[in-house]
Amino acid sequence: MKVGPRNLITDVAGLRVGNAQDPSLKSGSTVVIGDKPFVAGVSVMGGAPGTRETDMLAPDKLVNEIDALVLSGGSAFGLDASSGVVDALRAQGRGLAVGEAVIPLVSSAILFDLLNGGQKDWIENPYRKLGRMALNNAGDEFEIGSVGAGAGALTGTLKGGLGSASIVLDSGHTVGALVAVNSFGVVSHNTGEFWAAPWEVGSEFGGRGIAPQGDPLAKPVSFKMQGFSEKGNTTIAIVATDAVLDKAQAKRLATVAQDGMARAILPSHTPVDGDLVFAAATGEVPLSDAVHDPLMIGHAASLCLSRAIARGIYEATPEPGDILPTWRQKHG
Repeated sequence: MKVGPRNLITDVAGLRVGNAQDPSLKSGSTVVIGDKPFVAGVSVMGGAPGTRETDMLAPDKLVNEIDALVLSGGSAFGLDASSGVVDALRAQGRGLAVGEAVIPLVSSAILFDLLNGGQKDWIENPYRKLGRMALNNAGDEFEIGSVGAGAGALTGTLKGGLGSASIVLDSGHTVGALVAVNSFGVVSHNTGEFWAAPWEVGSEFGGRGIAPQGDPLAKPVSFKMQGFSEKGNTTIAIVATDAVLDKAQAKRLATVAQDGMARAILPSHTPVDGDLVFAAATGEVPLSDAVHDPLMIGHAASLCLSRAIARGIYEATPEPGDILPTWRQKHG
């Protein structure tokens, strides 16, 4: 295994990512678009998810490929980011042709960032515009940290953020992850080491190593005191590969990648979060082994997701009106 040239999900050829955010709103949206439609699956393990068009990703449903995936802040309001993406794709003539109708297929998930200090007194829902802007900004290169769906994200004690990472396997398959981290615990509270540290490559999130044994947050503490319920605790992610996968295999990929979330976030998959992983497969590189290749792709996806979670927090930047510090302000 080795890291891809960008260490971003866009190392998976044929995928582009776009971000849009509003500093006064302290929120934003992120779009993953394929050069062509791609196979997708989803795994929802949080107890309080917010989603749009996820049922169609089930292996027994009619549609085989979709056009885009959207991650957004804004809680239920943020689901409207997909409407902006759908509008823009329809204008491009892109989507499922049903007679004379063209229907863009876009699945999305949201996180809760309504109490992060930003201005939320809008009259017209701003997320439709943010979704369209994010699509227009899509490219091979994109920023991580306090951008897109991670612009207003928070963790229990630090600003959250948007993270990404990639791996190229010996089989020739590329795997990547993209995640908006709005979770509870991602670091040792006292010393700042990331729970994802065992899987860090180089110093991609600071090179601080593993938290000291016996750290007080190695066991859950009083989440209520840390603002556990008030700030929202959802982490939403996309893992992707250039492998040829069917919908059942994409579903399995999303499920296995949840392990990466559990390794990097303590706790994860709680009754009050919407933890979710989408999987995307662009179908450019065939499988040479029907069992071993999917196994390694899933393993790589979980590692990428753990690393992407830590990178999102590490790259967060301070902005006026923040209610929590960044990792670098507190531990850097």
